Amino acid sequence: MESLSSECMNRSITKLSSFTIFLAFFLSCSLFSSIEAYDALDPNGNITIKWDVINWTPDGYVAVVTMYNFQQYRHIQAPGWTLGWTWAKKEVIWSMVGAQTTEQGDCSKFKGNIPHCCKKDPTVVDLLPGTPYNQQIANCCRGGVLNSWAQDPATAVSSFQVSVGQAGTTNKTVKLPRNFTLKAPGPGYTCGPAKIVKPTKFQTADKRRTTQALMTWNVTCTYSQFLSQKTPTCCVSLSSFYNETIVPCPTCSCGCQNNITQPGSCVEADSPYLASAISAGSSKGNINTAPLVQCTNHMCPVRIHWHVKVNYKDYWRVKVTITNFNYRMNYTQWNLVVQHPNFDNLTQSFSFNYKGLTPYDGLNDTGMLWGVKFYNDFLNQAGPFGNVQSELLFQKDRSKFT
Repeated sequence: MESLSSECMNRSITKLSSFTIFLAFFLSCSLFSSIEAYDALDPNGNITIKWDVINWTPDGYVAVVTMYNFQQYRHIQAPGWTLGWTWAKKEVIWSMVGAQTTEQGDCSKFKGNIPHCCKKDPTVVDLLPGTPYNQQIANCCRGGVLNSWAQDPATAVSSFQVSVGQAGTTNKTVKLPRNFTLKAPGPGYTCGPAKIVKPTKFQTADKRRTTQALMTWNVTCTYSQFLSQKTPTCCVSLSSFYNETIVPCPTCSCGCQNNITQPGSCVEADSPYLASAISAGSSKGNINTAPLVQCTNHMCPVRIHWHVKVNYKDYWRVKVTITNFNYRMNYTQWNLVVQHPNFDNLTQSFSFNYKGLTPYDGLNDTGMLWGVKFYNDFLNQAGPFGNVQSELLFQKDRSKFT
């Protein structure tokens, strides 16, 4: 999955004023003017990390850590989330289920049973699909991939179990971890301090008994496009049936071609060295994920084209095409967020799923589109199959948009 949310087309819109559109492709194309973690289209979106202490041990506790992606359209793509924190005392991790730390650290002072991790600041990653069942827990083992809440709430949750030693063994002696960090997989998220909340309650499968955690604390992480990347990663081109002119993506929308100072930053589609350029930088077990885009005037990894196709008496039809220009990246479970005054009267989306996003009461001008599972939910890397498309049918509302 890739996450884009952006105002990719400000300059294009000025050239075609009949389109009042805001497009946000799930790859983070927009630049916000503030460094605050605020998204006007998803003002309440965040990732909440909940720690539930479910058992006390002789020298600590066992906790289930659950990550909820409450963001409506932004999700976490492969290679997945990375969660870190700093222990308040001299805690160690005896064992984990459903996740692992990336480093064990110095455990030389232990004899007999060796902890899973002795680092003061452990870094945790999800386990991969196919992990043996005895190492799994519910909602684990998807390689750190988290879907968006609007797209699929069932896969917008990730969990793991951790056994902590050399820690407090009561509600009053446990010290909360500090300095939480979340990478997804790069920067962009800022996490607040852990806060003790009411213990989580659990219901048995037969729904006849309710139990609760011995102690619960939450950590809230919010996303900032400014922290994530300072340049757009997509652009928008516009056209219509009544005019042969195509308004292209503005030149240098996401960067400029400069093979002198940045050699290898792009490659021509017909280059005989294309295959070697794609694999360059990759080594045993390591995949080079640095963008390698097709050489274009806009230099964006993704282009979104909005074409007004037909004008009926009471309806109008638009064709939306998403094209991938990145030779090193494909986008699974992509989504596209579009803002237009006529979305209040969207009649049909022909081959994309649709959900209206209404962050503010009484305002329904924003729609989220994503692919149909097993049909077009996968946007292939640049090439002949590197695009997905659909058509949208709008009913005219002369009081709002004609």
